[in-house]
Amino acid sequence: MSSTSPSPVSVKPVRPNLSRRPVHSEPDQLVYVIDQTLYINLTDRCTLRCDFCPKHNGCTDVKGHELYLSERPLAEQIINQIGDPARYKEVVFCGYGEPTLRLTPLLEIAYAVKAGGGKTRINTDGLGSRVNKRDIVPELAPCIDALSVSLNAQDPQTYARHCHPALPDAWQSVLDFINRASEMIPAVYVSAIDGLPGVDVEACRQLAEARGGIFRRRVLDEVG
Repeated sequence: MSSTSPSPVSVKPVRPNLSRRPVHSEPDQLVYVIDQTLYINLTDRCTLRCDFCPKHNGCTDVKGHELYLSERPLAEQIINQIGDPARYKEVVFCGYGEPTLRLTPLLEIAYAVKAGGGKTRINTDGLGSRVNKRDIVPELAPCIDALSVSLNAQDPQTYARHCHPALPDAWQSVLDFINRASEMIPAVYVSAIDGLPGVDVEACRQLAEARGGIFRRRVLDEVG
């Protein structure tokens, strides 16, 4: 085994989000249903610019649901569209962006879902504590039943190659978030995509399970 330390990861500034938002003719789709699960389209902004994300390849459609947002929705708008959350298998904060970028409305909606007897999950890149500049896990714990964290790579070099993080040391921050979340959130699922060049799915599994996560293998180009 080589004792040579890996070379530092160079993080180049990226612009993962549109600076201008054209308004389209149809109302924004704030919630959508796939297989008895209700998904909440809270934001289409992100802290990453992943090569494999359809949004960055000109597509904002998931299984017939157009997820482009012309404006940031209010929590009240989404709560009104959810209706009775108990009729769904779970209510998932997902859409085409990073939900924790809008932590305040996320928490408001999650508490409303829980009050209505629903189950909650967040699909996240695991960088919520970094972008909010504080440990957000204690804020999530009372109203979030599960997290799905995209680890995506077994080392910072491979992570930077595919995900292009805007934040330095992002890969390590994701690992730290998984470890912290596993202490307080009932179920923390961690995923990596099988089919991405250079990604060692088994190594990702070991990293996730060592931090209390439940590993899930995803398949390249399968969305939703």
